[in-house]
Amino acid sequence: MRPCLPSPLHELCDPRLTALGLRLALKRDDLIHPEVSGNKWRKLKHNLTAARGQGQRTLLTFGGAYSNHLRATAAAGHALGLATVGVVRGEELADRPLNPSLAFAVEHGMRLVFVDRATYRAKHTPQVLDRLLAEHGPAYVLPEGGSNEAAVRGCAELPAELGDDFDVVCVAVGTGGTLAGIAAGLPPGRRAIGFAALGGGFLADEVADLQRRTYGAPTDNWHVEHGFHHGGYARRGPELDTFLADFAARHDFAPEPIYVGKMLFGLFALAERGTFDPGTRLIAVVTG
Repeated sequence: MRPCLPSPLHELCDPRLTALGLRLALKRDDLIHPEVSGNKWRKLKHNLTAARGQGQRTLLTFGGAYSNHLRATAAAGHALGLATVGVVRGEELADRPLNPSLAFAVEHGMRLVFVDRATYRAKHTPQVLDRLLAEHGPAYVLPEGGSNEAAVRGCAELPAELGDDFDVVCVAVGTGGTLAGIAAGLPPGRRAIGFAALGGGFLADEVADLQRRTYGAPTDNWHVEHGFHHGGYARRGPELDTFLADFAARHDFAPEPIYVGKMLFGLFALAERGTFDPGTRLIAVVTG
């Protein structure tokens, strides 16, 4: 598995931002690898090393029916000769045709285990996890979304690829690992903004907890914007769709809507509100 690193940094010329005295570049982590791209590569990198170092031959992880993390784990395991088990939320899905995400995972060797939602919510309790490992292990366990201390350390490597010509890094937040790592890896004087892709208002606590577990304490150079999730995970409306269609037409690049699209929508909304001082140099991470 040979990644394209550092991933490209593309300057974006957008008159809406230029008029405000702002510069924006896209950090194209979606181009790192054709099957294990974006933050998934960075999150898995040190986890895969740890799994192999422990002599584990199986990866066991968790995700919803459309989980990019399940896809990436299946692809990485296939490339490295590791077996993979994906525990999927929703036992009713077991009797339905596989959607493209789950079909991709199966094609790359992942064994799918469908569980009811109550069991899934308790997935990291000893009772549920011990049962899963007894049935499908031994295995190296990755959390939902892949966000753990090893993932944070992988994402913390991203700022070293940015050079010095930036002030603020913007990134979507799903489970918190990417923002936790990027903020931890920033040089002094820079800051990060996370854009929550789902509601609930809890993601800032998740990011702080991940930094605490990884580094002993959270950093003070980041915050999470909770107002741009457009109704919740994978939800969208006309306002977001209109923005994304216009963005694609202007820049010949169509961001995926669940994470990156919401982040870019929020970034432009903050710019229009005057959140950023003229002269601010922004980088938006395209995580997938």
